Amino acid sequence: MPLSEHEQRILHQLEQSLYQEDPDFAERVRSETVYRHAGRHCVWSALVFVAALVFMFFTFAHSVPLGFVGVLVMFVSGVIFANNARRMGKAGIDDISRNIQNRTVNSPNHDPREWIRGRFQRDD
Repeated sequence: MPLSEHEQRILHQLEQSLYQEDPDFAERVRSETVYRHAGRHCVWSALVFVAALVFMFFTFAHSVPLGFVGVLVMFVSGVIFANNARRMGKAGIDDISRNIQNRTVNSPNHDPREWIRGRFQRDD
């Protein structure tokens, strides 16, 4: 059921007041998607997995229970990663890769050869 003119006007006024009061928050809410949120959780769970793997390697020889804690943390982070990857789906992964690609294409030094030339160029 579509909104009435009065409801649309009130919604527009609320949106304008949000942009005026806190433009950073309004921009963050506008640009945040479910895909980015799930992608961020995937990255964090992968980092926790790697940290737990390192923890397990260093502690298993000294204490089996501590090594087992590392295995449990790895399992939990793997489950979190799988759930968020499923939540993102193919559309979310395509959206994130498109954003990464646009970010690298729009950067001034997206050609690696140009970046290397710039790094080794002498300042005369």
